[in-house]
Amino acid sequence: MQKGRSKGVETRGTTLAFGSFGLKSMDTKWIAARQIEAARRAIIRYLKKGGKLWIRIFPDKPVTSKGTEVPMGGGKGSVSHYVFPVKPGRIIFELAGVDEETAKEAFKKASAKLPIKTKFVKRQ
Repeated sequence: MQKGRSKGVETRGTTLAFGSFGLKSMDTKWIAARQIEAARRAIIRYLKKGGKLWIRIFPDKPVTSKGTEVPMGGGKGSVSHYVFPVKPGRIIFELAGVDEETAKEAFKKASAKLPIKTKFVKRQ
């Protein structure tokens, strides 16, 4: 998979499909699998046992890197981690079964773990 260019706004995954509240991206960035996991843990820890969470993105783009002191040549490096290229407008997480104030606070904690600006959205 090539690096590609992440320009423009998202056309898919821009509306709430499962939950009542969502966390929407406002920037273009690669989100690594460990960042998604950290945000998920922050939400789950805040919610304790209530509510249902949907993760609307999946990191399926491999990122390769070579070792620090490896000389030029010798081919492509091995896969170091996986990312999801996110564009503005993409719904990242969805929540249901909690009140709006709880969802807002949970998403606030999750957005601190992500490298992008996010926005809280709710179903009309």
